[in-house]
Amino acid sequence: MENTTQIQEAIKVQGEVVRKLKSEKASKEQIDEEVAKLLQLKAQLGGDDGKNQFVLKTPKGTRDYNPRQMAIREKVFSTIINCFKRHGAETIDTPVFELKETLTGKYGEDSKLIYDLKDQGGELLSLRYDLTVPFARYLAMNKITNIKRYHIAKVYRRDNPAMTRGRYREFYQCDFDIAGQYDTMIPDAECLKIVHEILSALELGDFHIKVNDRRILDGMFAVCGVPDDKFRTICSTVDKLDKMLWEDVKKEMVVEKGLSEEAADQIGAYVSMQGGMDLAERLLQDPKMSQSKQACAGLSDIKLLFSYLQLFQVTDKVVFDLSLARGLDYYTGVIYEAVLTQAGVAPVSNDTQNGSEERVSVGSVAGGGRYDGLVGMFDPKGRKVPCVGVSIGIERIFSIMEQKAEASAEKVRTTEVQVMVVSAQKNLLEERLRLVTELWNAGVKAEMMYKKNPKLLSQLHHCEESGIPLVAILGEQELKDGVVKLRVVATREEVDVPRDDVISEIRRRTSQA
Repeated sequence: MENTTQIQEAIKVQGEVVRKLKSEKASKEQIDEEVAKLLQLKAQLGGDDGKNQFVLKTPKGTRDYNPRQMAIREKVFSTIINCFKRHGAETIDTPVFELKETLTGKYGEDSKLIYDLKDQGGELLSLRYDLTVPFARYLAMNKITNIKRYHIAKVYRRDNPAMTRGRYREFYQCDFDIAGQYDTMIPDAECLKIVHEILSALELGDFHIKVNDRRILDGMFAVCGVPDDKFRTICSTVDKLDKMLWEDVKKEMVVEKGLSEEAADQIGAYVSMQGGMDLAERLLQDPKMSQSKQACAGLSDIKLLFSYLQLFQVTDKVVFDLSLARGLDYYTGVIYEAVLTQAGVAPVSNDTQNGSEERVSVGSVAGGGRYDGLVGMFDPKGRKVPCVGVSIGIERIFSIMEQKAEASAEKVRTTEVQVMVVSAQKNLLEERLRLVTELWNAGVKAEMMYKKNPKLLSQLHHCEESGIPLVAILGEQELKDGVVKLRVVATREEVDVPRDDVISEIRRRTSQA
């Protein structure tokens, strides 16, 4: 009894917390988290039957997908896979969990986001954080030195989710990678071409692809006076420039990471630069940058990359941006990130780097780069396999596509049924079963109602609701005449078709649609 009183008191206190947050107009994520705690406390009291109630919800940072959402998602997947296949990629799959040591030390400061699994008395395991490290392990384990592959699968991150903006703890990644020893910048340029093709095909709105090189960043850090042991940690801070103001980034560098103010100001001057091949040429002549062999090698490759991108006809969307850092430790060369800049879609951050900016940055929807050393980390003899790849941010793209579908009046079909077999009178179940079987056997997508004597009106209504384009109507007169009445749902036009010709006629009409 005493325990029940304590729980009731805790419910009262938690209720006050929720009410206070709502009155202060706190973020939805914060309110949802406290409401979940309140529901869990209420569940502890138990129901009338004495059993404990539990809260029916998906875990934090995850979601269910209804048929309408899945239809949109499958369309996006189809567009992406068609592009990967058009560029000659084959696909693989790897386990959803890896040995913990496989993932350790590959993600820099993001390593804290890895989900470790409870020790089951054997191997220490973690859920995969991305598809790139498992791919590198796969190459090293199977001694593969060249492959062009795509991989679409779920990954897991113990992040603070912002689900309205497409950030989750469980989400899909769509990766395309080229592994092998090839001439400089040719595979890298193709990866950027693929990003351009996918984002153009999905019609998400305006976008640009930011490009930089890890060697340029490291060279820049060196000439600006950043100590060698601080390169990676300063790189992680620079990577936050798309979400934070420069003043806050500088503060983190100086106050939290101990960098001198002078070095931070020099970095600030460089990371504000954007351009194309002309910027690379200018930086090669820069008195400071030209002192770094590393930076010069990166700048020469950026020039070469832009010459290939011109031939691929994608330079209109690509910008050389010195602020792009990408925080992952395994990148060794070119890095890139695609950003949507479409007005009218929820931005990824409340902060904008430039108050006069008219476009709203929706955030990164694709990213990748060159990682020549990762496979060598797994190979017993340290043999390197050069790799370059790109990951498409499917969840964020999906969030935008969903918003667009809701904003437009367009009806999303959740099935692919081409024809509905209906009866006009009673006692025609067997005839419907015969016809639907013929259609299925011929590869036609068809369905019928699971009732012996359904009403004609309710059958036709189902077709209109589901977007089924054709109706095959069977009645006593049609059976006597050896025909099937085909009805076009959109126009309500009806035509009698000989029973032997019904399959070819359905195919003809659905192929036109």
